[in-house]
Amino acid sequence: MTALTAIGWRAPPPALEAAWAALQAQYPQARPARIVEQHRSGYRVAEDAQAIWPAESLPEWQRAGSYRAGGIAPEARPAVGDWVLVDGQPPGGLRIVALLPRFSAIKRAAAGEHYRQQVIAANIDTVLVLCGLDGDFNPRRIERYLLLVAGSGVRPVVVLTKADKGLADPDSALQALSALPAQVLAVNAKDPGSVSVLAPWLGPGQSVVLVGSSGAGKSTLTNTLLGIRKMKTGAVRASDARGRHTTTHRALLALPSGACLIDTPGMRELKPTGEEDVAESFADIESMAEQCRFRDCRHVKEPGCAVRAAIESGELEAARLANFLKLCDEVAGAADRQAARLLQKAESRIQGKSLHKRLDEKHGRH
Repeated sequence: MTALTAIGWRAPPPALEAAWAALQAQYPQARPARIVEQHRSGYRVAEDAQAIWPAESLPEWQRAGSYRAGGIAPEARPAVGDWVLVDGQPPGGLRIVALLPRFSAIKRAAAGEHYRQQVIAANIDTVLVLCGLDGDFNPRRIERYLLLVAGSGVRPVVVLTKADKGLADPDSALQALSALPAQVLAVNAKDPGSVSVLAPWLGPGQSVVLVGSSGAGKSTLTNTLLGIRKMKTGAVRASDARGRHTTTHRALLALPSGACLIDTPGMRELKPTGEEDVAESFADIESMAEQCRFRDCRHVKEPGCAVRAAIESGELEAARLANFLKLCDEVAGAADRQAARLLQKAESRIQGKSLHKRLDEKHGRH
């Protein structure tokens, strides 16, 4: 397992030991590998830090498979960071035969009319939420990222990049984010000495994912941590400080420190899945709400609202409360859509069993 250790391999946590062992017993000729790239056309995997190879996946994991037609849900398919079992030999004969259960995953609800989840990264220890200290600085977006991370078992660290630009005061930005349930650091992503503050989360065997909007400095930070210019970087627009997608797909990279880093494309939509606990990300507001006169206070116009009083006294930012209420509504709506999807899936399964039973009876099968 020494070669696998370089790409983040570790023994499964106790809760997953039996499931991992059962799959390995089911496929005794297979061996572990990690998903390091995910493309529309398929996956690329690694068994060490030296080479990656294309791997054929199971038919039900293909994008053409329809969940509504009985296929596997998108979040149940392999994603970057997942551990899988493979057989065959590279370069052209490698095949994924099983997905090992995850010990962590960062997810969001995918864009589109129908509810479905998308796994951003799997089996990670820390998520670095990047935001530039420029015109793109947005505490509300950072709160949304932290909501998606909360409850996943993954440590969040907020990294404010472009501290060298002088476009925003790092101390003022740190103060504006003081209520967040995460450590906040300001760095110059181009300076190895500056980014050395991230060392506690980048030790041997650790897996980290970078998330943030386009232009936040993810690729720049990745290049600095790698010590080489591997990832393409781009300038941001002067009008709104937003960047173009220089990273086009998720990729897992082995760092000289012994950690593994997953770089991701900028995400314009950060829709909750419905599984999030908003209270966990807004503990300050929840604590204030316990002092409200009414237990079902909506913190709008009710008399005796401790949360509104905190805004009036300057203890709480009005924009943070507005985002809290907005995210509560979004999570509740997503939970309803998820429940409807699960009900539809159960009904389809029942109808399918009923159809098979009628066919068996028609043909005299028992």
